[in-house]
Amino acid sequence: MKVNKKEIQANNGVISYTPYEKGGNKICFMFRGGGYSYDRPLFYYSTRVMLRNNIDVVHIHYSYDQQTMKKSEITKIMMDDINPVIDDVLKNGQYNDTIFLGKSNGTIPIANDLMKRDEFFASKMILLTPLIKFDSIFNSILNSQHQGLLVIGDNDLHFNPGRIEQLSETNFDIDVIQNADHSLDIGEFEATESILVLQRVMERIQETIRSN
Repeated sequence: MKVNKKEIQANNGVISYTPYEKGGNKICFMFRGGGYSYDRPLFYYSTRVMLRNNIDVVHIHYSYDQQTMKKSEITKIMMDDINPVIDDVLKNGQYNDTIFLGKSNGTIPIANDLMKRDEFFASKMILLTPLIKFDSIFNSILNSQHQGLLVIGDNDLHFNPGRIEQLSETNFDIDVIQNADHSLDIGEFEATESILVLQRVMERIQETIRSN
């Protein structure tokens, strides 16, 4: 497997990304949350699941302060960094399938942009703790024809039972985890329970990427 951090010029300056290349014909782009980096459990093990299934992975290393995240044009700001990476990775045409996986703030570019683009109509979308209290994100998922997975805890500040019920009518598999917070952890110190949740999420991701 090749791992070689790269840099590319974006509108907001130089953006770096790390591709993990197994040489397959599928690629998964991952989008981190604000305080949840790629070395945290959900991303670390999601990456391992993808690679085990011969799916290449790309971690995009954007970072924004809280003031920037509150701007109305945050989707454009993020996509100005993300698009050059996606274009650079896909330019050689070696990938037949794309998967997008985001957590928390990382679901903003997926829901508000990538899910609406014709070239990614067949892409699977994996949304971990999506920000469904935001109308734009909720409506985008609700109106999407994509297949994918949505995981959220019922102790997440963005959990909304009414909206989850509506989203259950989409092509997304919805997994609501009882007592899980925005990091999909259980309680303050419940290590074993939180590890079991992590196992459950990885099993659901495995099912998602293996299904037709």
